[in-house]
Amino acid sequence: MDQITLRAAERTESGSRPARRLRRAGLVPATIYGRGMDARSVTLEVKELFSALHTEAGLNALIDLQIEGGKGLLTVAREIQRDPVRGDITHLDLIRVALDEAIVADVALEPLGIPEGVHMEGGFVETVAGTVSISALPMAIPTSISYEIDDLRIGDSIKVSDLPQLEGVEYLDDPDRTVLTVLAPRAEEVVEEELEGEEGELLEGEEGEEAAEGEEAAEGDAASDGEG
Repeated sequence: MDQITLRAAERTESGSRPARRLRRAGLVPATIYGRGMDARSVTLEVKELFSALHTEAGLNALIDLQIEGGKGLLTVAREIQRDPVRGDITHLDLIRVALDEAIVADVALEPLGIPEGVHMEGGFVETVAGTVSISALPMAIPTSISYEIDDLRIGDSIKVSDLPQLEGVEYLDDPDRTVLTVLAPRAEEVVEEELEGEEGELLEGEEGEEAAEGEEAAEGDAASDGEG
């Protein structure tokens, strides 16, 4: 996983009023935590932070934090707070990490394919969990974890224990935790299909009756013409 460089400046003021001033100026307040260091308050450029958190790695991006007048710190973003209306980041915590120490991360799950239970049996896929918790060295954290679902039939499911084994990655969730399952079609869907089928049969029957009536009428007219 590549590292992203992000500039930061020391923050001396705290509280909601200074934080609002910072956000109006296009800055985001943040706090850095980590083993062997005291918590540090910094500010980050909104646009640079947005770019750093919107790579393939998402929130697990390795951020090389360059603080003015100091040595760079390798960090990852955690505990992101957002505006409840606009969704803008209002504050975040950055955790200092080391390349040789495993960290915990939530990684997105990506199912691949279309189950047999869907295209052959009319079922549907229910995604129970879209992420999984793992432990790995910072550079070994995958951007996502893909798994095949083509062979699943109705009633089959994928559990954490079924996910692919990746070198250097340890799954932390319960191995029996279900992440995806294939369910039978809902009762109302079956009823709708049956009703549609019955309506089609009725329409065909009505068309047949109308055609027969038309033929009988035509024969009657022909007979009348012959008698005349």
